[in-house]
Amino acid sequence: MSDQGKVAPARRRGLADEVADRIREAIFNGAYAPGEQLREVELSGEMDVSRGPVREALRLLEREGLVHCAWHRGTTVTTLSTEDVAELDSLRGALEDLAVRQVIAHASDEDLASIAKTADMMERADDAHEMVRLDIAFHDAVFAAAGHQRLADAWDGIRCQVHLFLLTRISRSTAGYLDCIPREHHGLVTALRARDTNTALNLFAAHRRHAVDVVAGTTA
Repeated sequence: MSDQGKVAPARRRGLADEVADRIREAIFNGAYAPGEQLREVELSGEMDVSRGPVREALRLLEREGLVHCAWHRGTTVTTLSTEDVAELDSLRGALEDLAVRQVIAHASDEDLASIAKTADMMERADDAHEMVRLDIAFHDAVFAAAGHQRLADAWDGIRCQVHLFLLTRISRSTAGYLDCIPREHHGLVTALRARDTNTALNLFAAHRRHAVDVVAGTTA
């Protein structure tokens, strides 16, 4: 029996990953809004690739929770429902609480400096989308500093959906956003550096709750 055809060429997988990266980037840049349809024909034409890698890329993004595929509607950028937001927030909270405890108990001064650096970068953000990226980078640094690989993997599993949630947050309101977000994160850094577990947990919870309230329309 011939081995030909048993394994797909590696370059196809690489191309699908590249296409997924470009579509993900467009979603995170705001080029495709939640609920917007993603058409294979248009995407393949814009990126000058065949429809196969585009179709595979959309499946990858669906597993990340960034797009939703339905036979009667095609593929659309995910719109987070009230239940989606509640589930995502509760899971993120559980993971983040453990990360905060781990950081306070085990992180080095160098780890804390890396977290602080991302908060400092927020002071120079020019727009809300850049601020969202830095917000995600800050929490990436917290999970990295926790020194807990399975926890980091769990965060990675919801990271794109949290990014989408924050994009939903800025679509609701950006009033005071560029000013308040750096201030909030500097407060988080201060609590982590003080190794003050209760204060840090409360501040991280308040930070999450504020974003949820904006999405829910209960605060600006």
